Amino acid sequence: MSDNLPPCPKCSSEYTYEMNALAVCPECGHEWVPAESAEGDAGATGERVVKDAVGNVLCDGDSVTVMKALKVKGSPSGIKAGTKVRNIRLIDGVDGHDIDCRIEGFGAMQLKSSVVKKA
Repeated sequence: MSDNLPPCPKCSSEYTYEMNALAVCPECGHEWVPAESAEGDAGATGERVVKDAVGNVLCDGDSVTVMKALKVKGSPSGIKAGTKVRNIRLIDGVDGHDIDCRIEGFGAMQLKSSVVKKA
């Protein structure tokens, strides 16, 4: 809890703390760069940081590798660990699915960033 850190932009908690270059909210787990939120809410909502399973920052157009086997509804076989996915697109998805992509053999799909690693 520092006097120079702004409250959390998601839950307005005043108990934010600094971790490396990020500000972190202990109540909702939201992480953001404090310099971006100081510019105004319009700038902060436009730029969100999405990280993979090991902490690398992901961007639109990156290639990622699936870290663990995933079950797919309606398919007898799932996505195997080690499957490479090219040209991802970051989205505000449902239930934590923040990557939109096309996987060969499965088609269009949404993935969680917590199960992929930047290639």
